[in-house]
Amino acid sequence: MAGHSKWANIQHRKGKQDAARSKLFSKLAKEITVAAKMGDPDPDKNPRLRLAVKEAKSSSVPKDVIDRAIKKSMGGDAENYDEIRYEGYGPGGVAVMVEAMTDNRNRTASNVRSLFGKHGGNLGETNSVAFMFERKGQVLYPARVGDADTVMMAAIEAGAEDVESSEDGHVVWCADTDLAEVSTALEAALGESESTKLVWRPSNTTELGLEDAQKLMKLIDALEDDDDVQTVTANFEVSDAVMAQL
Repeated sequence: MAGHSKWANIQHRKGKQDAARSKLFSKLAKEITVAAKMGDPDPDKNPRLRLAVKEAKSSSVPKDVIDRAIKKSMGGDAENYDEIRYEGYGPGGVAVMVEAMTDNRNRTASNVRSLFGKHGGNLGETNSVAFMFERKGQVLYPARVGDADTVMMAAIEAGAEDVESSEDGHVVWCADTDLAEVSTALEAALGESESTKLVWRPSNTTELGLEDAQKLMKLIDALEDDDDVQTVTANFEVSDAVMAQL
């Protein structure tokens, strides 16, 4: 099992510092509605919905917002969203994966392409960068739940593949198909997680200097600000000195 990962640390900090709570709530509610509409509206019978609700709760989404999102999926007026993945390159040649849910493919594609162009990147074809990532389950725990050995033992027993521990917390990785089962076992051993979700994990990373890192973060922020975009992932890492300035 691996050690500290600056990439995971950046993703973790970025998520924790997201001040746009209403926008975050909206994105999480959309995922709940789509998951409920695609399967059973009962989280106990729908693994994707169960994970969506769990992630929403960990982000402090109010229960009534979650309930409304599920009820919306059962109404005849619920929007039909297409799930689309966009791939491209950002400043410094960093690979960027963008996941979106949209009711208008042309609008979303135009917006994403424009944002890449404005911020020193370029949108690529499907599968142009996907080979640099693996689909994985990610469970985040704060450092206070235990030391690295404690969390590693719990993760091994839960069926996880990897653990990265640092002073900022613990990142537990598992196969994408095992996330529901692994997260349930971890919860029994360690308590409620800070986050439980499917992510794109880079199989390799590109180290950036301060200037390119700042440009990339502006691109990521702009993409995440788009209402149709659900998640943005980039395969970059930075030195401790650059990290301190971001």
